[in-house]
Amino acid sequence: MKIRIINPNTTWSMTEKMAASARAIARPGTEVVAVSPSMGPASIESHYDEALAVPGLLQEVARGEREGVDGYVIACFGDPGLLAARELARGPVVGIAEAAMHMASLIGSRFSVVTTLGRTTGIAWHLAEAYGMKRFCAKVRACELPVLELERPGSNARALITDECRRALEEDGADVIVLGCAGMTDLCEAISHEIGVPVIDGVTAAVQLVDSLVSLGLRTSKRGPLAAPPVKAYSGVLQGFALQDGGLKQVA
Repeated sequence: MKIRIINPNTTWSMTEKMAASARAIARPGTEVVAVSPSMGPASIESHYDEALAVPGLLQEVARGEREGVDGYVIACFGDPGLLAARELARGPVVGIAEAAMHMASLIGSRFSVVTTLGRTTGIAWHLAEAYGMKRFCAKVRACELPVLELERPGSNARALITDECRRALEEDGADVIVLGCAGMTDLCEAISHEIGVPVIDGVTAAVQLVDSLVSLGLRTSKRGPLAAPPVKAYSGVLQGFALQDGGLKQVA
């Protein structure tokens, strides 16, 4: 089985960190490859960033389809481009916010999301509502920590995140924590040990869900809204995104 983790930002150190976390929990025989697009933002911290990350993400899905990838993980907590990626892919595509929230609802009564910047909390709330998870979500908390600070040697990011997780338990009534950024993937186990409750990293949660779906022989339904998009012309810099023979005309 081949699973492709797509980090929609272009920061390779973060992509490599995701790959290490995913490979540590992958089943024998499952090949995990993590990639970043050739174009897009260095980090995703706004609706604008999300929108401009999607073309590069879709290029990676198209490339995966040509290479026989069985399933995909979208490794950004905003789950950007999720439905568009499902239209392109034959196999399952799972977003890390989607995976983490659903898993949290299975092992506790209420979860809090601990994320990076306050400006992104609305995105997480929107997803909780869209996924039917709002009734389980006690609060979305921000550490006011830029995403790229997670990659800086000597950063106090782990301490800030751990403190916010403790506050979530004390003030929100949460009994599970969801880490609201793919760049936090390497902190999950340590924080869980420190605060004494389950802490869920969406990257590893999504990898396990994709693995299970593929193992069950389940693929993305191509009847209805997730069928391949209609063939049509695209102009200007998007010319290469026109569909041809079930895939993108061109993958840069």
